[in-house]
Amino acid sequence: MHPIKDIYLIRHGETDYNRMGVVQGSGIDAHLNELGRQQAQAFFDHYEDLYLDKIYTSALIRTHQSVDGFIKKGIAWEQHPGLNEISWGNKEGKSPNTDDDLYYKNLTRTWREGNIDVPSEEGESPVQVLERQKPVVDLILSRPQEQAILIAMHGRAMRVLLTHLFEQPLHKMDDFAHSNLCLYHLQYSYPDRVFKLVKGPLTEHLKHLPDSM
Repeated sequence: MHPIKDIYLIRHGETDYNRMGVVQGSGIDAHLNELGRQQAQAFFDHYEDLYLDKIYTSALIRTHQSVDGFIKKGIAWEQHPGLNEISWGNKEGKSPNTDDDLYYKNLTRTWREGNIDVPSEEGESPVQVLERQKPVVDLILSRPQEQAILIAMHGRAMRVLLTHLFEQPLHKMDDFAHSNLCLYHLQYSYPDRVFKLVKGPLTEHLKHLPDSM
């Protein structure tokens, strides 16, 4: 058994919905836009020589496209719906407006106040997201032979996951910053059964590109 597993965790590249400030959640399967594709290429160019045993993504195409360069190298790849973005329910795909902006602001404040079992309308709560993530985490950790892995997922889901991995209260998920195609480098110690943050969120691989969300 290898005592350490390196985990490279990224958020997907930019989509037009990101550009417009529209939530996609798990119900909108948007493609990367031109900047998103440039971000994916810049990430691949910067980390092309990184040793990886496996790629894990959500079931949504924007994560697949974000790691396409590595997939084309022939690195083993699995997609898991458990890594999908939170479902924002009936708010997904709607153009930004004052009422919805206030709704998101109030909902995320409710979560920060500790009410993490409150779902979005017709959608999921952070607790529900974490419950579907846990089996994927267990699966990944059950494979110590995979010494280095790349995980591509989504902003809110990433925040939920990081609180779990670092044994933080779920209402502190907003403490973990993210942006399109940012990278967190984590390590899991099998003997200690703990995760530690090596670096992140990293964005230097995008420094020559326009700002993203």
